[in-house]
Amino acid sequence: MTETGLHHFTAFSGPAERNVGFYTGVLGLRLVKKTVNFDDPGTYHLYYGDETGQPGTILTFFPIAHAAPGRVGVGETGETAFRVPLASIGWWVQRLIEKGVAHETPATAFGEPVLRLRDPDGTMLALVGVAEDGAAPAWSAGGVPVEHAVRGLHGVTLLLDRAAATGRILTDALGFRETGREGSSTRYAGSAGRGAFVTLREVGGFLRGRPGAGSVHHIAFRAADDAAQAAMAERLASEHGLVVTEQRDRQYFRSVYFREPGGVLFEIATDSPGFGVDEPVAELGRVLKLPAFLEPHRATIEQALPAVA
Repeated sequence: MTETGLHHFTAFSGPAERNVGFYTGVLGLRLVKKTVNFDDPGTYHLYYGDETGQPGTILTFFPIAHAAPGRVGVGETGETAFRVPLASIGWWVQRLIEKGVAHETPATAFGEPVLRLRDPDGTMLALVGVAEDGAAPAWSAGGVPVEHAVRGLHGVTLLLDRAAATGRILTDALGFRETGREGSSTRYAGSAGRGAFVTLREVGGFLRGRPGAGSVHHIAFRAADDAAQAAMAERLASEHGLVVTEQRDRQYFRSVYFREPGGVLFEIATDSPGFGVDEPVAELGRVLKLPAFLEPHRATIEQALPAVA
């Protein structure tokens, strides 16, 4: 059975070295791919995830050293959450204190403990305690003890004027189902174990979001293969009147994009071929990888990029 859920999310950040330091050094994720923005090769595109960068564990960033701060608002992702073992929330509170990371007092949302925090650029993140995750696979070489390590994405919260039309896209075309409501928030779940949840929060009257450091550029949903992706795209166009782009080869997956009714940029990404397509799993993230069409320009590209450990 095809799993439905989030594939990854992509955000803007400030300096690349600081971004790597936080997501590998504080959250303990693996840098699984060091490449560039294929549309702007003077900018890194950094991918983090579990050991192999499985769908549902991936987050990516376009780091820009002097990027102006973004503003979270309507039509954007308001929060991105990661799964951690239920018993580890207290451990993470202590770790964030020790690392000097801004965070809130643990709270509860949809029956789960939530520890909210911000990365150095102000990106809103959360750690969600999940009971069954104690034995789930995790990256064990990231400086966080494996019993407390992040187990991939939990989900995202989208800020919308109105949620109903976006909810129909999730349930009719992307394989989600509504699972609960709390106040102005409605939660939808896919079938995947990781990256399963999308929460729609109605915030009518808020300002529109503004792109910049700390803001999320888009969120991506899983498609098992090209055929599944094409079927989703066809349904979005024929049943919902949405404009979907042509397929674009992103080297590690193939993507189509569309703007959902609430204004958030959605992507549908294939599960394959994965991050081992151009380097061994043991070597992931260590050297700059470029697609074939950019390889002739490697020297120029490397000269323009800042050093990243």
